Amino acid sequence: MTVTMFYEPAAEERTSRSSPPPLRLQLAPPGSAPALIDGAWWPRSRDLTAELPALTAVLDPLWGRITRVTVNPTFWGVIPRKVPVQGHVVKVGWFKAEQDPHELLLLSYTAGRWDLLVIPPETDAVTAARLMTTATDPARELTASGLIQEAELFRIAVEAAAWDSTRERVWESEGGHDTGSTSLRGPAETATGRTRPLSRGPDDS
Repeated sequence: MTVTMFYEPAAEERTSRSSPPPLRLQLAPPGSAPALIDGAWWPRSRDLTAELPALTAVLDPLWGRITRVTVNPTFWGVIPRKVPVQGHVVKVGWFKAEQDPHELLLLSYTAGRWDLLVIPPETDAVTAARLMTTATDPARELTASGLIQEAELFRIAVEAAAWDSTRERVWESEGGHDTGSTSLRGPAETATGRTRPLSRGPDDS
């Protein structure tokens, strides 16, 4: 295996060219210990007929001709039985109970099997970059769903830290007095319409 990272050009750069946008793929480095995931793929849609040709065009020279792929149907609305790619046809199958919903399994008759994390197309660029890095870390141990869950927890933690920092700055600018403004409440507080007491007095129950 090799590392293959495809640059995501700016919008104005893409519109200036007629060629299709580059594939968003990163593979584990050569010599990595066997793991549950061999890389990460960030497709632009959930249309396998549209997405698989570009993926196999890159992987065929690296891994041997890809002849079959399988997915979990949870996040794929339509699963074609066959997809024509460069010079051959890839058969497509699915497993609901046996396969991770965030994983794409690829098979080559000449070389073996590989598993890619499928990053949801709607994922923001920062989260996608983090997922690609963690999915190809030589020390990786998580499943595809485990990687997605870890990235979501990290995103929530970053947002919480940013909120705490903003609230602390407001607190200091007000001389240590809570303004009680709805616009300064966190996500959970806004939903309930209540603010949490900053400290607990002796008469509080």
